[in-house]
Amino acid sequence: MNIIFLGKFRGKPVRCQIGHGWQKLACSGAILAVMAAIAGTGFWWGFTTKEIVQLVELEEKINNEKALIQETRMHAQSEIDALAAHVGKMQANVTRLNALGQRLITIAKLDSKEFDFENEPAYGGPHEPASASSVDMESVLTHLNSELQSREQQLALLEDVIMRSELKKEATPAGRPIGKGWISSYYGKLTDPFTGKLEMHKGMDFAGKTGSEIKAVASGVVTWSGSRYGYGNLVEINHGNGYVTRYGHNDKILVNVGDTIERGQPISLMGSTGRSTGPHVHFEVLLNDRQVDPIRFVQSKV
Repeated sequence: MNIIFLGKFRGKPVRCQIGHGWQKLACSGAILAVMAAIAGTGFWWGFTTKEIVQLVELEEKINNEKALIQETRMHAQSEIDALAAHVGKMQANVTRLNALGQRLITIAKLDSKEFDFENEPAYGGPHEPASASSVDMESVLTHLNSELQSREQQLALLEDVIMRSELKKEATPAGRPIGKGWISSYYGKLTDPFTGKLEMHKGMDFAGKTGSEIKAVASGVVTWSGSRYGYGNLVEINHGNGYVTRYGHNDKILVNVGDTIERGQPISLMGSTGRSTGPHVHFEVLLNDRQVDPIRFVQSKV
């Protein structure tokens, strides 16, 4: 006896041949087991596996999204930390510039109102609110960058003013033209030792030993180096800004026309050449081509 059961078990029909009694019983049990397995497997794969696969895929997507969010958050935090460090450095530089500016103003004795390093630069213009995501760091960086530019411009201008002030100071006659010696006559009307008459003495005389060094009282350029009537051996220096100094009656001249001279540089040796009664230097200060009293320059601190 042949019994054929049609069912989907790996795409093939199930066939069983029943002979004796024990074979019938065994075959019946096998058939029931196969049918139960097929029914159970059909139910599991037909209804449960699909949802489980979808759930697994969904969980995997969620985990990927979480990892991406975490990575993005860490990257963003890293950028924020870097920006914060950069902002800190910029703020420190602004503070240093302000301190340097204030110190330079104090040293140069300039008007603090003209170079203000204590208050923030002035701002203006219409207000446009920025987005909340970029307002903090972007606004801080913009503000600091603007303040740095303002401070740099002020420092550049301050440096220019100080340099001009220093150059002007170096080129302004100040101090005595000798290291050792004394004042033997002043600027003004004096009795001429050669004529005995009252005449105008347009300089100051510093007496000392022959061969003593005569020094420039300001930086400048030599415009005369040689003999000149009444002065004997004369050195004349143009300091700019209308100032000229003359050093007369030298025994020996140490510089030439066109030489650049610094304040305090030896330019000649004391002598008594020309219209002179003894070793001394006749010192004159000219301002805009006119002799002026040298006393205020001699008394000025270098």
